[in-house]
Amino acid sequence: MHETTALDLAAGIAAGDFSAREVTTAFLDRIAATDGELNAFLLVDTAGALAAADSVDADRAEGRPLGPLAGVPVAIKDVLATEGLATTCGSRILEGWVPPYDATVTRNLREAGAVIIGKTNMDEFAMGSSTENSAFGPTRNPWDTGLIPGGSSGGSAVAVAARQAPLSLGSDTGGSIRQPAAMCGVVGVKPTYGGVSRYGLVAMASSLDQVGPFATTVADAALLHSVIGGHDPHDSTSLDAPVPPVLQAAQNADIRGMRIGVVKQLAGEGFQAEVRAHFDRSLELLAGAGAEIVEVDCPHFEHALAAYYLIMPSECSSNLAKFDAMRYGLRVGDDGNNSVEQVMGLTREAGFGPEVKRRIMLGTYALSSGYYDAFYGQAQKVRTLIARDFAEAFAEADVLATPTAPTTAFPIGEKVDDPLSMYLQDIATIPANLAGVPGMSLPVGLDEKGLPVGLQFMAPALADDRLYTAGAALEALTGWEARP
Repeated sequence: MHETTALDLAAGIAAGDFSAREVTTAFLDRIAATDGELNAFLLVDTAGALAAADSVDADRAEGRPLGPLAGVPVAIKDVLATEGLATTCGSRILEGWVPPYDATVTRNLREAGAVIIGKTNMDEFAMGSSTENSAFGPTRNPWDTGLIPGGSSGGSAVAVAARQAPLSLGSDTGGSIRQPAAMCGVVGVKPTYGGVSRYGLVAMASSLDQVGPFATTVADAALLHSVIGGHDPHDSTSLDAPVPPVLQAAQNADIRGMRIGVVKQLAGEGFQAEVRAHFDRSLELLAGAGAEIVEVDCPHFEHALAAYYLIMPSECSSNLAKFDAMRYGLRVGDDGNNSVEQVMGLTREAGFGPEVKRRIMLGTYALSSGYYDAFYGQAQKVRTLIARDFAEAFAEADVLATPTAPTTAFPIGEKVDDPLSMYLQDIATIPANLAGVPGMSLPVGLDEKGLPVGLQFMAPALADDRLYTAGAALEALTGWEARP
């Protein structure tokens, strides 16, 4: 059961081939058998999942219409609000906090009949590229449990890769869906900024964050994308535009005549040889299927990493100011003797991990008087230039292609004390976030160690369907079948 695609599970439940309870039980059993080693889940909602499954079965028995995800289990990154279920953001400062409302995407899942099976592990407040920064221990890669799964949405990527759930949701600020998707051998998509509601997403960097799907196939990712996308009046950044026809695109993968642009600045130096080899082979396959491969020049992409690591921590420092021990979450030192400022300082010292503290300090410095224009202001100018690079590139190409990450998965602990090396993992994914355009990572092969390699497609804003056309075509051409 846990090897079946989400589309087939939904169809089978609707047809009565098996019950939603049977499906949910199979995945709960899979989690119980594997998660002690993997640590993909922070919370498994067994009772709630079975109740939701039974509700679907009752609706079917009574002849009531079923939603597109009726009975399909979905795991949710613990950065999204879930009414009645703890939302910790992988941090001690929110340990045990239960939101009184659902994020819009959570509500969309429930309305579509999905079974929310649990909350997944993540880098604390989404700050990391390895899921080693969680206050609740690292998540392990199912391909080799001594390796990182990528981050910050590592738990969601592993849940799908290890067949603990057919679908999951993550969030992507600089590559936090696409990079773990690459390292775990699954499909991960960052939709167009504003294409999926951010209401109920605990913000890391508000101008960069976007919720998106993980799945084992491009079509399954499209199914989840179609459910969570759309305009939301609760989110001021939400685009008042229809969801692109992503599922239709995934099911009609004709790339004859499609122009695929290879980004000159993200195609060579700094990428592991086998990553580059699989990328080149994928381009050959696409060309053989009728696509036109063109080189595009994006000269300001080389400054994207620097700009991102000024903009992102600046927004982090502002967004995390709300965790002040006054309203909710952890409170330390409130003994009647300490002042408000002292309680706040003691709480933030005890509740935040080292990476969160590092980014708060970087952001506070970048926004400080006398440095704002030199750092944050200049970074925003670079952001504008990167958006122009994309506009010029998309005049020459329908989609852009790059390797997703410079390397395959690396050992847990290898880069913990080298934050700059860790930050370089996002070199190919960050430009899409800075410009707000959509991106997809999909697996295209294995390296000599048997670890998955990912390829990234990027498309113009609101042209997410192009990702699914190109992705489904490449998926069929590579014949990706390897599984952990």
